[in-house]
Amino acid sequence: MTTVQISLNSIDKVKSFVNDLAKFDSDFDLVSSRYVIDAKSIMGIFSLDLSKPIDLNIHAEQDVDHILEVLKPYII
Repeated sequence: MTTVQISLNSIDKVKSFVNDLAKFDSDFDLVSSRYVIDAKSIMGIFSLDLSKPIDLNIHAEQDVDHILEVLKPYII
């Protein structure tokens, strides 16, 4: 598992983030304080406090470098 901090501070950013994650078969979790949300769930993401950075857990064995490259615009 790989963990990075991301910022999703606009509605357009959230939409493009979910679309980018949908391209991968791996599982992704967003962790904000005690909440853990499926990162592919746009409704779940909007239940979080998006004004603060959020931890993204990437549950992938392969293609981690490719995933990180695609997610570069969101990584802090």
